Amino acid sequence: MITAIVLIQTAADRLAEAAQEIADLDGVDEVYSCAGDVDLIAILRVSKHEDLADIVPGRINKVEGVLDTDTHIAFRSYSRRDTEAAFSIGLDEQ
Repeated sequence: MITAIVLIQTAADRLAEAAQEIADLDGVDEVYSCAGDVDLIAILRVSKHEDLADIVPGRINKVEGVLDTDTHIAFRSYSRRDTEAAFSIGLDEQ
């Protein structure tokens, strides 16, 4: 599974609509509105790199109100959830 984080700039008057349209795209797992340098952050999870080429320039960039994107591909996860899941494999919960 390939995870990508896409930073998205939107037109102010289309932020909510753009966020929902992006969230509805196949391959988009989550979309967050946020404060800071970007308006939206989308988390994509796909099986092939080619899928990213289809989703980001092919669909996200074509959503009305999207002004710019910046895509970052994740190499490895260091979340607490992943670590706890690895150590609980094979254990029965009581």
